[in-house]
Amino acid sequence: MKNLKHVFFDLDHTLWDFEKNSSEALLELYHELRLSEDIADVQKFIQTYQEINARYWHLYNHGKVSKEQVRTGRFLDTLNTFKVRNSDNKAIELGNEYVLRSPQKKHIFPFAHEALTYLNEKYALHIITNGFLEVQHTKLNNCNLSEYFDLILCTEEVGVNKPHPLVFETALQKTAAFAEESVMIGDNPETDIKGAKNCGFHTILFNPENREHDLDTAEIKALNELLHLL
Repeated sequence: MKNLKHVFFDLDHTLWDFEKNSSEALLELYHELRLSEDIADVQKFIQTYQEINARYWHLYNHGKVSKEQVRTGRFLDTLNTFKVRNSDNKAIELGNEYVLRSPQKKHIFPFAHEALTYLNEKYALHIITNGFLEVQHTKLNNCNLSEYFDLILCTEEVGVNKPHPLVFETALQKTAAFAEESVMIGDNPETDIKGAKNCGFHTILFNPENREHDLDTAEIKALNELLHLL
């Protein structure tokens, strides 16, 4: 990766530990909203939600469902899986409370600050995220991550989500960067890696769980590996 000047990061699942933060918020809401009256196993509840949420985000990333459908639908489908009574109203309440609660959580991946401090001395750093606009800045601020980044681009501002080329083209335009001098770092093989590669970026897959893939990309399992790679 010669002549590199710009480093673009995904946020959720790459810097901000989405699963850990989400699980913590869901556990709190499970007890506060007394979901145990209908769902005996809290871990099964969280696991089911995570699987359904992932499907909704895949659809959202490709413009097949709206933000509002994601926000409530993922909870409605989860509650209906357990045949929860009055699921429509509870799904709305859960959706609203979760969006308030989850972004306040502060779990980030190990070595995030160390890696960003190192990279910030050498490159211009930026965020490109498909996450909801009203919560992504909260996550960054609460975890003291905002200070590292020159551009924080939420794809809602573009009107389409990664992997759409317009997202990456907009990021380049806003940062006055060229694709060949830029690298995208993210966990999602499709939205982050394929999307960025299709626009000429260098790419690094963040793969802490060592998932199998057939991507032609650099790869790291921990963020501190960036200290040696870049």
